Amino acid sequence: MNLTEMLEPIAAFFRSLNVPEPIVHWGHPAMMSIVVLVMGGYGAWAGWQSRIAQDKEVAEKSRADHRKIMPWVVVFLTMGYTGGVLSLVMQHKPILESPHFWTANAVLALLYLNGAISLFNFAGNKPGLRLFHAYLGTAIAGILILHGVFGLKLGLSI
Repeated sequence: MNLTEMLEPIAAFFRSLNVPEPIVHWGHPAMMSIVVLVMGGYGAWAGWQSRIAQDKEVAEKSRADHRKIMPWVVVFLTMGYTGGVLSLVMQHKPILESPHFWTANAVLALLYLNGAISLFNFAGNKPGLRLFHAYLGTAIAGILILHGVFGLKLGLSI
């Protein structure tokens, strides 16, 4: 049994709700754009502000904001991943063929890695690991931009 066949009963349930086609088709990208651009954008900015701000209060507030928002970004992106896959199944489209799917996998894997680095206190607060965390987060943001381009291309093709 392949992934689409496994998810079909769930997709059939959601199809039975008669959700309007534009919401099925464009709901995932609309919601994920908000998460990535607004929440993720602010979280990334706050993370870098915490590193480069000259004012100690600004740096501490930015670090606290980054710590508060980024776990939610990861939760919402994980849920959005699930929603995106289900949206494709609901529309009877292949899942594994799109670069959008593969960049989503890369983003989540890297986000989980970056989260684990911070969760384990940067291996004793090592500056090199903190720097790696910052640059990996920036790379993830870049992959998310590419992911969005692939997603727009996918959305326009189906």
